[in-house]
Amino acid sequence: MLDSLQFEALRRLGLNQSILPLLPALSDQHPAAALVRVTEIHRDVLRLEGADGAMQGRIRPALLSALRAHGQRLAVGDWVLAQPEGDSAWVCARIPPLSALSRRDPEGWLQPLVSNIDCALLVLGLDKDFNLARLDRYLVLTRSADVPAVVVLSKADLCANLPDRLAEVRRHLAHSHAGLLDVVAVDGTSAESCSVLEPYMGLGQTLVLLGSSGAGKSTLTNTLSGQSEQLTGSVRLDDSRGRHTTTSRSLHRCTSGACIIDTPGLRSLTLDADANAVAQAFDDVQNLAQACRFRNCSHGDEPGCAVREGVSAKRLKSYEKLQREAQRGEMSYLERRERLAEWKRIVKGVQLKQRLRGRD
Repeated sequence: MLDSLQFEALRRLGLNQSILPLLPALSDQHPAAALVRVTEIHRDVLRLEGADGAMQGRIRPALLSALRAHGQRLAVGDWVLAQPEGDSAWVCARIPPLSALSRRDPEGWLQPLVSNIDCALLVLGLDKDFNLARLDRYLVLTRSADVPAVVVLSKADLCANLPDRLAEVRRHLAHSHAGLLDVVAVDGTSAESCSVLEPYMGLGQTLVLLGSSGAGKSTLTNTLSGQSEQLTGSVRLDDSRGRHTTTSRSLHRCTSGACIIDTPGLRSLTLDADANAVAQAFDDVQNLAQACRFRNCSHGDEPGCAVREGVSAKRLKSYEKLQREAQRGEMSYLERRERLAEWKRIVKGVQLKQRLRGRD
């Protein structure tokens, strides 16, 4: 078990009281191992930090096999037990994470992003990066993992119509309460951003920055941590997209006692969420739907649709698109092939009718 000095040191790495009941059983199995946190992952080499400092480590083959057998992998933010061996360590056990964010890769496999997160900062640049549909997608990601979120509009210093942009986002999410804590605007290069985000950066808290490349995540990480560890770069003028100066996830300590995990921009985010998880993230749509005139209202052109009246067209479009994606994700491989074949038959039928009409 941990003594008081070890506990206080690990709190600055984000140790949560809820983790402690999970330790005794694993500690008994690995009495010589220390509790450390995964702060970076580079292929099979891990950067670990604990009460006695930082070290490199690798996963014991037995643990690696056990994780793979359950379709799991270690992620930045995981708490693990590691047994020192010279200048490095062997990771021999993983503490079950209290929360985890993950996505599906292009082949459909589950890809862990980060673990043990208390709050997600969803960073949206106030330039051409501004995209409410992308924001809706990130909110489904955090809501499905029960991780509360703060929408952070970055590059406020470059925005000529900041009050209008803030109002637009708040209108877009006006009726949603699905884990959304606040909507704020910051200049990521200014120390004032620390005071804006201070309520979420207490001792022992772990935050993750999520957003597209060039949104300003690494700049904000450097400001909040009071360091310049993360490389930053310019964005393309035509679309304000970044050049992936951050290439891996990494955990950084802040002077407030909180930890921040910076992440590379996600070019695509295929959600690991079913239709029910999407519906929970769009609680505004679900709540308003109860007031629709028709019980089976599709929120299209039916009269008396409370959803169309209370939710913005962009928000409703996001909901419908993400529901379709979730439903496709729930289909088996054969069902997807049958659906595709059916669509091809329909398209061919339409094309045939058009050719026949052209001959008349």
